[in-house]
Amino acid sequence: MLTKVKRFLPGERARMILIAACIGVMSGGAIIAFREAVDLVHEIIFVWGREALGINEGGWRLLLLPLLPMAGAGLLIPLSLAFPGRVNGYGFTAFLRRVNLENGVIRTRNIFIKIIATALTIGSGNSAGVEGPIAQIGGALGSQVGQRFRVSGKRMKVYIAAGCAGGIAGIFNAPLAGIFFASEIVLLGTYEISSFSALVVASALSTVVSRAYYGTVAAFPIPDYTIVNALVEIPLYTLMAVIVGVTAVLHIRFYYLIRDWFRRLRLHDQIKPILGALMVGGIGIFFPQVMGNGYDYIAKALAGDTLAWRMMVLVFLKSLATAITLGSGGAGGVFAPALFIGAVLGGAYGCIVHYFFPEMTATAGAYATVGIGAFLAATTHAPLTAIFLLFEMTGNYMIIIPVMVTAVLGTVTSSWLYSDSMDTVDFTREGIDIHEGREVAILKSIRVGKAITEDVDFISETANINHLLELFRIARNSFYFPVINDKGMMVGVVSMQDIKTILHDEEERVCHLVGAICARDVIMLTPDTNCYEAMQLFDIKGIDEIPVVEDLDEPWVLGMLKRQDVITAYNHEMLKRGIQERAESIRMICSAG
Repeated sequence: MLTKVKRFLPGERARMILIAACIGVMSGGAIIAFREAVDLVHEIIFVWGREALGINEGGWRLLLLPLLPMAGAGLLIPLSLAFPGRVNGYGFTAFLRRVNLENGVIRTRNIFIKIIATALTIGSGNSAGVEGPIAQIGGALGSQVGQRFRVSGKRMKVYIAAGCAGGIAGIFNAPLAGIFFASEIVLLGTYEISSFSALVVASALSTVVSRAYYGTVAAFPIPDYTIVNALVEIPLYTLMAVIVGVTAVLHIRFYYLIRDWFRRLRLHDQIKPILGALMVGGIGIFFPQVMGNGYDYIAKALAGDTLAWRMMVLVFLKSLATAITLGSGGAGGVFAPALFIGAVLGGAYGCIVHYFFPEMTATAGAYATVGIGAFLAATTHAPLTAIFLLFEMTGNYMIIIPVMVTAVLGTVTSSWLYSDSMDTVDFTREGIDIHEGREVAILKSIRVGKAITEDVDFISETANINHLLELFRIARNSFYFPVINDKGMMVGVVSMQDIKTILHDEEERVCHLVGAICARDVIMLTPDTNCYEAMQLFDIKGIDEIPVVEDLDEPWVLGMLKRQDVITAYNHEMLKRGIQERAESIRMICSAG
């Protein structure tokens, strides 16, 4: 009887699809709540504030404009004090760390923190995007579902990615873009069919919910697109892709330069976002286009803004305003600023080429449209996301070729000039390649100094071979011995292989000194070397032991690192983290219940 009942129950994959569908619906609802919160704050602080202060009248009252973003930044203070480390700054890098390197457990409160903090930042006029936070909100919903069902770490990762896909799909009304955003950026390019089907379902249903509430209108209107002369325009788009790639690298490095400057600034952390808002408001007095998410001006650029100089200036100012907002501690993402910069950069380029080739090129708006996808791809290193986003927003097959050319070549250019995307710089600074996975990250986190066998035998270079043989007899588990000089510093390594030719000649064993036969050009490690590098050396050199010295310039022998030492240290760290993650999951489930 029980077997017959089980036959009608959904299988493992079917259950995953059903759960992904629920996540998609919840993500669609979260998008509505999030957008309404941003619009409400914008109406209260920015629109009503402008009217109350008389800023719309112009003149000296324009100087009061910075008070509006400063008000939003000031309202972040209670939230930041209540939840330290969860509110301020660009949080998507930490989100990727939690998903790909940690346990994927995200608290429910993070959903409300992201909604409120981002709404206060962007709604008051600070420069940031809503797409990164909505992806994190969707991911948090997926994590909550995974915690309720107590799924494995791998399945938790799929549910989080499904929530992210639903968030991006619903906010842009672009389900394919949501799928590839989750695959390329959140799952780091993983395309397993089981996870991919979950992303498809979540993305589709989130879009259905969003369209039911907002209709089928795209995030911003895209003009009709045509290629006037392919033989002329494709080479021009290729040149544009190179320019976009270079600009994307400058944008990424400039952002982290500003952020690092704010971190070094000797000012209370709660005051820094207010200072940043003051600076952004100061820019907004002269160029109000940089304030908020910039969607209004993106629409103008796509419609064909013909002032090339203004758009060129806005490339720099939007990058600066975004770096100030997020670097100082404002909440938000970098997706919308990337769309803005891509639109104005492409629009400026389009104005120039259309001026010189009016009969053979499309209008500036067409180049602005392609620029959106190209710059987004170059900054995120996610060309498929950009290509499908533009295609879904335009519904025009004609745009596919130029977007593919610029997105791929722009990504190649930016990757060649700077290996990191906007989201991976902090990982690289820590010596972590997030694309290599959790296991490599754990190995890189373990230092050789914690794994070495410190009880090590060594031999003087003035000892004869008989002394060495006695040492081999006593230390049965060692095959290599460090050789030291009269000052106690290591000069080489000796092994049984080095003495096999004179092993049976008593006279030779007495006459030959260890220093004459030892290998002197040897690999040495220091205690600060990570175990991942050590394992690579074990594999490349085909050896099982490497000497560890205090310093490469003054090689005092500390011990010998064996391959098994690294494996033991790795297993110990995995066990420790597993216990911690399990305890955290149980604690969060109990607190939520």
